[in-house]
Amino acid sequence: MAKWYTQYTKVYDQCISSVDDNIIEKVRSKIQRFSRSESVVSIVVIAYNEEKKLLACLWSLAEQHCHEPTELIVINNNSTDQTETLLKRLNVTYYNEIKQGPGFARQCGLDRASGKFVLCVDGDTMYPPTYADTHLKVLAKPEVVSTFSLWSFLPLEGQSKTFLWFYEGLRDIYLNLQYIKRPELCVRGMVFSFKTEPARKVGFRTDIRRGEDGSMALGLKMYGKVQFIRSKKARAMTGQNTLGADGSLANSFYVRLRKAIRSMGGLFFRKKRYQDEDSNLIR
Repeated sequence: MAKWYTQYTKVYDQCISSVDDNIIEKVRSKIQRFSRSESVVSIVVIAYNEEKKLLACLWSLAEQHCHEPTELIVINNNSTDQTETLLKRLNVTYYNEIKQGPGFARQCGLDRASGKFVLCVDGDTMYPPTYADTHLKVLAKPEVVSTFSLWSFLPLEGQSKTFLWFYEGLRDIYLNLQYIKRPELCVRGMVFSFKTEPARKVGFRTDIRRGEDGSMALGLKMYGKVQFIRSKKARAMTGQNTLGADGSLANSFYVRLRKAIRSMGGLFFRKKRYQDEDSNLIR
């Protein structure tokens, strides 16, 4: 039986010039169902040089089974490739944010969202058709202010799927432990959603290179619960860019395992603020 994301991988990491025009027209047509009129939900995609992966992302979003009026917004974060060309071709609502960084891009999207709820999306990630509704079902609860879910990695050619499954399984166990006292550290922007009003009071940090998602979750804790969604219905599929930074999958596993062991003692103590390393600050 084919996985839900199988059809999207046909265009994932592909040059737009090599994609069948019929597929592009199909996605363009499906996207037109989104409307800014009386939207309850705002799906906000950030994209920086994602011309090869953005089509797969938007295709998956265009097939969401969302039962609330929904708008789709893309923030083109100073891309230098053909990202904007693709957005124009798909006739999707987008804004250009020339200040570089995910914090600037996510804040730009938050400023322009008209919905009561915001679903954060990364342009290199694909989402199951049940993703939006699964998040909204939890996010609509009065005691919940934000939600986050899990993600899996697309296996590379020749890579052990068993080892990748093992890697993700251990990571998920660690996230469940971390969630008990420090849920903000579990949040990843590509699978993060929140209520718009309190999020605007907190705002995304734009002075850091990474961690704008966790910082937002930390600030939102004063307004309600940050809820972990473990259901496969909200499990996204993404590439291995973050893993590739450490070399091979095996090396990435050992790097993260060492970090997890060193930080294990701090998992069971809440924090109200975090100290940023100088290397993470945008000067």
